Amino acid sequence: MIRWREEDGSGTVSTIAVVAAVALLAAMSVPLYTQLAARRIVAAAADAAALAGADARSGATPGFPCSLAAAVAAAHRAELTSCVVDDLVVTVHVEGLGGAASARAGPPRREGRHAPPSGSD
Repeated sequence: MIRWREEDGSGTVSTIAVVAAVALLAAMSVPLYTQLAARRIVAAAADAAALAGADARSGATPGFPCSLAAAVAAAHRAELTSCVVDDLVVTVHVEGLGGAASARAGPPRREGRHAPPSGSD
């Protein structure tokens, strides 16, 4: 005759509880990581649009800066909502499914730490 002890099967129940907790935690983290990835995609679209606009402004690429920036943003499934051209610097603002992002591209700023010493021009 087989006699069952009260603890028989408790390892199985504990294993099932741990697996369920891990699966629940993974399921809850998927939307968070999806949102983070979408934000990075919008930021990349803003960076690419600003760079494209700055290339057009400097003459490295044919076209108009804001038109080219809008085309690049659209290629990244984002919409260009603002484009400001100031000399060779292009600043853009784009919106997409992951939110909104801004970017600036152009030659480095001349003031501050990276400015050449006065009289060196």
